[in-house]
Amino acid sequence: MDLTLALKALIMGLVEGFTEFLPISSTGHLILAASLLDFTGDTIKVFEIAIQAGAMLAVCWEYRQRLGSALSGLLTDAKSQKFVINLVIAFLPAVVLGLLFGKAIQESLFKPVPVALAFIIGGFVILWVERRNRNNPVVVHIVSVEEMTALDAFKLGCAQAFALVPGTSRSGATIIGGMLFGMSRKAATEFSFFLAIPTLLGATVYSIYKERALLSLADIPLFGVGTAASFASAFLCVRWLLRYISSHDFTFFAWYRIAFGLLVLATAYSGTVNWAS
Repeated sequence: MDLTLALKALIMGLVEGFTEFLPISSTGHLILAASLLDFTGDTIKVFEIAIQAGAMLAVCWEYRQRLGSALSGLLTDAKSQKFVINLVIAFLPAVVLGLLFGKAIQESLFKPVPVALAFIIGGFVILWVERRNRNNPVVVHIVSVEEMTALDAFKLGCAQAFALVPGTSRSGATIIGGMLFGMSRKAATEFSFFLAIPTLLGATVYSIYKERALLSLADIPLFGVGTAASFASAFLCVRWLLRYISSHDFTFFAWYRIAFGLLVLATAYSGTVNWAS
């Protein structure tokens, strides 16, 4: 593998891992990073999805005891069964809508300017939710993932489905949606982590299977570098985010989204940067 290509794969993996679980859209950052790096093509589109498996594995490792306990008690423990069923329920809306509208979304919205607009709109949504919670706090009736009902899981699944629009942020939609539905910040964040497991795994397997004709054994090193970088950076990000939310809200990320989106729009329209994907 070419050294320059390996470096691009490393950067893309780091971008994926550091942004997957923050409310700033990993997909949006990957699209924009790929444009700047001139790292494009049909195989690269598969690469961008496949390296999400690294971020998913980071969550599995961080919560290995909790997930292992749920799996081992799946046939006998009611709490474990409820946890897994809630994940399946929350996973389904994005699957159904993705299969129905995924192609249309990819053709029309996977471009820098629509992504930038989604960044900005999402930033204002976060600001509105945080201000609403300060001025008129939502009664928190779910302080842990274990307290969620099937209806709670379905509502969060619908919130996650908004992330089919690139630049929206899967984790952001899930976390902010959870807070609106009466979940504590920690519970919403942790469920977003857990929901990432079937979501990212499903997207990776489906993409690789669907585009298998584009791939070859020569692509393994490229995918390996990106996935390893994604795992390492996501692991650090998950641990940092759990500490961060214990004493901070998401206002900083909202302003970041707005500023970044405006920067992309300004450079795209001025021609300073060629954001063509």
